[in-house]
Amino acid sequence: MRARSGMGMRSMLRPLRAAAPVRAVAAILLFIVLAALMDHARGEPTDSVGEAIYRHGVLGSGKQLDAIRAAGVHLAGKDAACVNCHRRSGFGSKEGFISIPPITGRYLFHPRASSAEDLDLPYVESMRADRDPFTDATLARAIRDGLDSEGKPLNYLMPHFALSDADMTALVGYLKSLNQRKSPGVTDTVLHFATIITPDADPVKAQGMLDVLKQYFADKNTFPIGATPRLRTSRKMMFMVNRLWQLHVWRLTGPAETWQGQLERHFAKEPVLAVVSGLGGKNWAPVHEFCERQAVPCLFPNVEAPPANADRDFYSLYFSKGVALEAELIANSILRQGSGKAAKRVEQIYRAGDSGEAGAQVLAASLERHGVKVRSQVIAANAPGQEGVAKAVRQSSGADALVLWLRPSDIAALGEAPPAPSAVFVSGLMGGLERSPLPPSWRSRAQLAYTFDLPDRRRVPVDYALGWFRIRQIPVVAEQVQVDTYLACGLLAETLKHMADTFVPDYLVERVEDMIDRRIITGYYPHLTLAQGQRFASKGGYVVHFSEPQGTRLIADGGWVVP
Repeated sequence: MRARSGMGMRSMLRPLRAAAPVRAVAAILLFIVLAALMDHARGEPTDSVGEAIYRHGVLGSGKQLDAIRAAGVHLAGKDAACVNCHRRSGFGSKEGFISIPPITGRYLFHPRASSAEDLDLPYVESMRADRDPFTDATLARAIRDGLDSEGKPLNYLMPHFALSDADMTALVGYLKSLNQRKSPGVTDTVLHFATIITPDADPVKAQGMLDVLKQYFADKNTFPIGATPRLRTSRKMMFMVNRLWQLHVWRLTGPAETWQGQLERHFAKEPVLAVVSGLGGKNWAPVHEFCERQAVPCLFPNVEAPPANADRDFYSLYFSKGVALEAELIANSILRQGSGKAAKRVEQIYRAGDSGEAGAQVLAASLERHGVKVRSQVIAANAPGQEGVAKAVRQSSGADALVLWLRPSDIAALGEAPPAPSAVFVSGLMGGLERSPLPPSWRSRAQLAYTFDLPDRRRVPVDYALGWFRIRQIPVVAEQVQVDTYLACGLLAETLKHMADTFVPDYLVERVEDMIDRRIITGYYPHLTLAQGQRFASKGGYVVHFSEPQGTRLIADGGWVVP
């Protein structure tokens, strides 16, 4: 039981101390049951034995799960966990000719049908209809011996698992529990989504993002994407009835420590299937944590600094690592400089309370592991640009490399470049990309970390979105944010179109993972892909420089790099 439940129990025990022992015990047991039910209703993990076996390959005893695959291949622990093939949702997957069937209780124990279309179940591509329903006994046999409900051998990819009776009972119980809860934000006629805006988000970018979201939702409801009428006789098609999309805008206020409570209240009042796009400033961690705790998919928010450990979680997907990826690109460039010329001392400048702080931390950690000394000059959040930037630059003289984590207003205040350092790196994401207002004396020596495709190469996919904006008279006030928002909406629409009526949060995330690399129009990114467990769809970038003292033409200092 979680700590907060324990605290509640202690407070309830105080008035019970004088009560009769039987009544006290009964009250305690009742409270424990209610607390467990509340945790289940909140969607919090139960840490059950069955869940540990399924997701992590850990038995009730704490030992590793053991399994044998065809040809005597031995699997153990996490490598043997069911989630590797059947996925977190239990709905399996289909890749080419390989079909991994769903193994949630509803699908395992369904009666035989002549075809998948005759099943009174939401359609899943890899589901099987023409077999006898499993029982607890035949399911245990399938897990241990690789035989289906009719005693026929399963696919050679299905391992044979060594499970005790107690562990088998726990695992079967867990499979029965999968896909039992009704998904929040889903009704017979509407799918509810939210977008989240933090109080430190740029208001111009926020308005640009909302213009795109609201128009996309309006278009979706006027010209349904993938709509299928219920008049079709096929049960599969009946489950594909089109639903309206409803957008809820959750604007957070006040300090970050209050955001969790605000999000909980929003979610209680307006349950949603997923969060789509969104905009944050320096701190997105409370939003990320909310989505993970409530099992709400958070699809491609516009954030420059995703939480440091985002790749260890499940429900939040990002287009890239933002400033952390820029830091890795800069570190890679600094460390790969010519023999005998490698930097020994690096200075970096950022403003307190801005996204550059996260990038600076990643860069310092990367370089210091290689013996490079890194020092940071921090400009006060309210310091005037001209004074604060000039002072920081003066104090960084003599370094082998200078890294600027600055906004366009601060970059424009740089003035004349000092005679040293020999190398200058600029955060493209923070500094305005190719429109960065670098003074001429800096442009000739500055290199930009660039986590997108080069402007000439991305013209066609970006023009696709810009044409959509133009037709709908949407002002382009923050091109990259607006194009990313449009891309996020398109990915959501394509994913839902392939989900039929199986609107389950875990399955939504898995379907995005499966189909994103098939996307042809990828906006600012040369390619997007998400293998199982990956949370950043674009994983590389360039280090570039300006080709001329003025203008926006960039030249890459090498190829696309995945740090």
